[in-house]
Amino acid sequence: MKFIKQSLSLLLSSCLVLTTTPGAFAQAAPSAAQVPLQAAPQTPEQLQQLVAPIALYPDSLVAQILAAATYPDQVVEADRWLQQHTELKGEQLGEEVDKQSWDPSVKALTEFPSVLANMDKNLSWTSSLGDAYVNQQQDVMNAVQVMRARADQAGNLKSTSQENVSKQGQTIVIEPADPQIVYVPQYDPWLVYGEPIGVWPGWYSYPGLFLAGPGIAFGLGFGVGFFGGFGWGWHHWGYDWHHHGIIFNHNTYISHSRVFINRNHVNHAGGFRGGAGFHGESGFHGGGPGFHGSAGAHAQAGGHSGAFSGFNHGGAARGFSARGQSSFGGGFHGGGGFHGGGGFHGGGGHR
Repeated sequence: MKFIKQSLSLLLSSCLVLTTTPGAFAQAAPSAAQVPLQAAPQTPEQLQQLVAPIALYPDSLVAQILAAATYPDQVVEADRWLQQHTELKGEQLGEEVDKQSWDPSVKALTEFPSVLANMDKNLSWTSSLGDAYVNQQQDVMNAVQVMRARADQAGNLKSTSQENVSKQGQTIVIEPADPQIVYVPQYDPWLVYGEPIGVWPGWYSYPGLFLAGPGIAFGLGFGVGFFGGFGWGWHHWGYDWHHHGIIFNHNTYISHSRVFINRNHVNHAGGFRGGAGFHGESGFHGGGPGFHGSAGAHAQAGGHSGAFSGFNHGGAARGFSARGQSSFGGGFHGGGGFHGGGGFHGGGGHR
């Protein structure tokens, strides 16, 4: 009898556990679902491949590109705006750019239309660069220095009449030889560093920025004096290699883009805490099929209407592999396949 009572007691206890456990799981599930998925950081090798196309640019231009990459929606808008305003030159162009609502970094890149167009045409790469800078800022800059050291060891990074290359300890600094004229080096980013590296998926080699072979060349320079009177111009930018930070107007640059989630500062509700160097404001939101907010970009002939569906909620961009066109289509405008920003002339593709 005692054994029977113990058996019944055990059976009833087991039934009680089985009937209450699902409820316990149901209560735990919502809180677990609130924890956002964490994207894996990019490896040093991946970051080196990512920065390869810009690592040999002058320091201030690298700073502008990294900052602007956190605004891929504005990059697209600014490039299309330049295509539609090829009649604007010099200071008149600067005045019209100054009226736009773009981030200062995007405005600054209108001084270098081929660089801006390259970011538009390789939008997946631009987006990945912006995401990496938001979440792995120091690692990104370490990758830039690694690639510069590799180019130096390969004999492809030397001072020229266009730019000065110097070393400050272990840091390689690249600056224009003439502070009023900036040359954007032309090179094959997959060959210039000595041992070939993997080509970024779907990479489009933009005319005027690409040189077949392992060396570096320069076209005509970009005069930056026309934009000297604006607060976003060339001389307002720099890079603090010691602190691994972009300098804008003698202060640390802070991106206000909301395109990418700073995964180092996401709280358990999936929102923003506005970590160092990145604070949220209204703008583009990842995950959707297009732009949301001020960009106003739309798919064009030859493009993909779902281009930005490659953004996941962590801000990473994927799936832009259409070679030879931007994710929103649109060809090149103007003589020699270039467009906007004071006009391009000559074989070098620079103004």
